[in-house]
Amino acid sequence: MNSKKLTIAVDGHSSCGKSTVAKSIAKQLGYTYIDTGAMYRAVTLYCIKNNIINNGVIDENKLKEHLDKIKIHFTYDKEKDRYLTWLNDDLIENEIREIEVSNNVSLISKIGFVRERMVQLQREMGKNGGVVMDGRDIGTVVFPDADVKIFMTASADIRAQRRYDELTAKGSKVSFDEIKKNIEERDFIDQNREIAPLKQADNAILIDNSNLTREEQLNKILEIINAAKK
Repeated sequence: MNSKKLTIAVDGHSSCGKSTVAKSIAKQLGYTYIDTGAMYRAVTLYCIKNNIINNGVIDENKLKEHLDKIKIHFTYDKEKDRYLTWLNDDLIENEIREIEVSNNVSLISKIGFVRERMVQLQREMGKNGGVVMDGRDIGTVVFPDADVKIFMTASADIRAQRRYDELTAKGSKVSFDEIKKNIEERDFIDQNREIAPLKQADNAILIDNSNLTREEQLNKILEIINAAKK
């Protein structure tokens, strides 16, 4: 088998388990995992904390001034077996998953100069291969020449239920309807934005995981990757 380190792109709709499966793939292969969605969430959280976004309105000039002050990096907590997102020197892994960030992240991620900066950082992180990167535009924009491209989806109801279960388990007071509305709005914004809209790359393999277990899904994707290595 070829030992070449591949670049693996995992794209798809919000809350369809992209990050979970991408982390599992990275662990199995000994690759680096990069959560691009967390990068946009980190920028969104920064904007909320610094009054750059108010009631869904973004002060783009202020954001442009602040963009270089936003430093994002990832670490892996071996003890807890989880990846952690850092904004400057603050651990923000839990904060960026809250509903306020979810409600605003699509607005931030459709801004051209924000995407430009994030894509630049993502390409830098993945330039030597051996990476699994998940997001909305990895196979179409960030790494159009990725060795393996997966596009994941699931029904809005199933995605909302999974998200609801995840958040309530952490103690968040959210309603199923609020989460489903958020998911449908994000789908619409992601698919209709002018810059790098969410779409399946021509050579991406579609996986609808509505009725797949995590294990079934992981095995299916690992088969695809092993075939690409030959």
